[in-house]
Amino acid sequence: MVDETGSVLDTARVGTPGDEGALEDSIAGVIDELRERHTGAGEIGAVGLAVAGFVRSDRRSVMFAPHLAWRDAPVADRISRRVGLPVTLEHDANAATIGEHRFGSARGAQVAVLIALGTGIGAGLLLGGRTYRGAHGVAPELGHLTVVPGGRPCSCGKYGCWERYCSGTALAATAVEQLARHPGTSTVLAREVLGDPGSVTGRRVAGAARDGDPIALKAMAELAKWLGEGIALVADVFDPEVVVIAGGVSESAPLFLDEAREHYASMLTGSGHRPLARIRTAQLGDDAAIVGAAALAMDVAAAPKTTAGVGG
Repeated sequence: MVDETGSVLDTARVGTPGDEGALEDSIAGVIDELRERHTGAGEIGAVGLAVAGFVRSDRRSVMFAPHLAWRDAPVADRISRRVGLPVTLEHDANAATIGEHRFGSARGAQVAVLIALGTGIGAGLLLGGRTYRGAHGVAPELGHLTVVPGGRPCSCGKYGCWERYCSGTALAATAVEQLARHPGTSTVLAREVLGDPGSVTGRRVAGAARDGDPIALKAMAELAKWLGEGIALVADVFDPEVVVIAGGVSESAPLFLDEAREHYASMLTGSGHRPLARIRTAQLGDDAAIVGAAALAMDVAAAPKTTAGVGG
């Protein structure tokens, strides 16, 4: 539940089923649970869904969601019939961008980019203060810009995508590569790789970097370089006022963000002769997409006092 100031009043959670019908049952269930818990707190006016997938430009249907069961599914109408409330959909990165624009680090910006660093890269774009979704509702897929031709393979089928060098997954891959280049290095990460290479995750690398592990620090420096260079590439196209760094990796921002800013400033076309974008971390944290989804729901509701934001 999110109020009109963007404050999260309450949260209900449930596991994500693999079946389409069960998934919609679960969403309807958490909405009903919140309603029951807050019957005296004011009527819920609408529902916003933040979905990790391609959402049609009318925000009524999910075309494809790689980790969810929906395929060209009229999700908004189905959920609306189930719960008796207006429902709107949005891509989760777009929803996070809207949340940060309404209530967080991009507040008031006319041109802004959100980069969500997690398993991959999610991205959102504001042009003229409005969410840019592209002609078919799937923009912007910034994580799949090619930054290293013929580089690391990506799950999208291409090679050298930005997210393969700048994400939690990339952080782990870089650490493993660094350990292979320096086999005699005795570090916590080295011992983990010897025991189980698959045990090295971005979260573990970040933790090791905070403890001063030299291999982890090298991997973090690589992430900073690729983040800065990628932001420069995006800034050359869109010239944003502000770039918001979100996602799980942003929790480790003190380890890489200043260095990323330096790389961005050095790689930006015309650097030194044009204003630089402000690069900030997300003010709303993990709640950004839920708050953004709720904000969109407020737009379609008849002046509701509270709305439900559901992250999918």
